[in-house]
Amino acid sequence: MQKLNDPNGLNLGDIIATVTMFLLLMLLLKKFAWGPLMGIMDQRAEMIATEIEAAEKSRLESQSLLEEQRNLLKEARNDAQAIVENAREQGETQREDIIMAARNEVARLKDAAAQEIASEKEKAVAAVREEFVSLSVLAASKVLGKELSEEDNRALIEETIAKAGDAR
Repeated sequence: MQKLNDPNGLNLGDIIATVTMFLLLMLLLKKFAWGPLMGIMDQRAEMIATEIEAAEKSRLESQSLLEEQRNLLKEARNDAQAIVENAREQGETQREDIIMAARNEVARLKDAAAQEIASEKEKAVAAVREEFVSLSVLAASKVLGKELSEEDNRALIEETIAKAGDAR
């Protein structure tokens, strides 16, 4: 048997054995390691794609919620402004009502005071007439020197006063 030797010291049998072992190892790796490893890589890629999809979906949902919140905030501001405007209008209306009620009350008090003044004036005029009648009776009785009955004197004086009042 002759050894196949290379002048450089390489052994052809070792090379063939190494290549054979390498190919055998590659076949075993392909069957037992490469397939499952590629399966794991495919699963990982699928999981990453799913997570990217979920993140995009979440981003879109967040954007939608943000827009909804902005719309709600805008509506709340509009509602608040409407409430303030309504309150201002109601305040203005109440102010007008209070002013009108105060003016009506002043007019009523004025009318009541005028009626009271007229009533007091009538009472004062009646009291002055009464006093005038009494003084006239007293003066007439002193002037005449005789005493008329008080009723006759009173009737005479009231008749005179009534004639004097009509003459005005």
